[in-house]
Amino acid sequence: MNALNSEMDVRSGGDFKAGYDEGYRYGGCQAVLDRIPASSVSKRKLRVLYVPQGFDAIDGGVSDALRTLTAECRTASPETMLQAAAEFRPDLVLVMNALHVFPEDHGDQIVQIRQMGIRTAVWFVDDPYFTEDTVRLSQYYDAVFTHELECVPLYREAGCRQVHYLPLAADPNLFRPLKTPPEYRYDICFIGNAFWNRAELFDRLAPFLQDKKVLIAGGHWDRLQKYEELSPFIRHGWIPVEETVSYYNGAKIVINIHRPTTAGYDNKNSHNVSGASINPRTYEISGCGTLQITDIRQDLFSYYRPGYDIETFMNVEELQAKIDYYLQHEEKRLAIAWRSLWTTRKYHNFLDRVGRLLDAV
Repeated sequence: MNALNSEMDVRSGGDFKAGYDEGYRYGGCQAVLDRIPASSVSKRKLRVLYVPQGFDAIDGGVSDALRTLTAECRTASPETMLQAAAEFRPDLVLVMNALHVFPEDHGDQIVQIRQMGIRTAVWFVDDPYFTEDTVRLSQYYDAVFTHELECVPLYREAGCRQVHYLPLAADPNLFRPLKTPPEYRYDICFIGNAFWNRAELFDRLAPFLQDKKVLIAGGHWDRLQKYEELSPFIRHGWIPVEETVSYYNGAKIVINIHRPTTAGYDNKNSHNVSGASINPRTYEISGCGTLQITDIRQDLFSYYRPGYDIETFMNVEELQAKIDYYLQHEEKRLAIAWRSLWTTRKYHNFLDRVGRLLDAV
């Protein structure tokens, strides 16, 4: 009985500390948010029809910003955008990505919309992984926006007259600090599909991760050579955005690994455009007030400062060393996470991005 009571005391003490730590982290995030000044808003005298692709993580932030920044914004599906444009007669039709869920004849629909005298724009947010499709689709639009720096010359060389670099952002209504219950709390978290570079990295990390609380979530993780060792950490399949946010909040460290750009490796990038710009996950993790350790893309330094509001790694050895360090130095880990939240909420929001887009068109 004494042994059982002793075990219960230890467990309750651990639960109390975990709860205290989570409250401290969340309280710090709220203190950061309270100090961020409200964004100034300049309404444009524009009527916009927005055609989302169905990425909840992006579409909500864009549509909210359009409603805030324009005189009127309506939304149409890829199948109904032609009819909606004919009825609404907007100044601009903005199409998100134009990939995956759009019907085959949507290029013809864009031509007909332009023939009505309505300006059109597309924002490609999957670049450079589908350039075989996006170069062809770009020809239909008045203006092309891409979140990938390296794709700007590609579209210009393809004959597009207006091409703009427009980075992504984090939707603060989705990617925000939350109080998380115990089932979402991990030392290390990675959410995403097992592209080959990611599988190789986790194969090499396998021995290091064995004594840690780890979540690896997404598709194709059966590609791992060390699958048996890592299988206790793996949750297969798609993770809904709301759950992703909870996992980001609950993790002490979230790893971010950009997918490879090479044609044929889960990509349709026969133009072999390299990747310089950061993925949307970079902003989204940071918007949750969590320490992120990411591999390096050239454009990262335009948005975050490694060692100040984000951490980076060049190889497995550096990643392991930084994970070890920040798991043992909680105050430093939280300081970077809170600065990352400040940077993201203040500078990397969709009001800024959509405002730039509207000014450009």
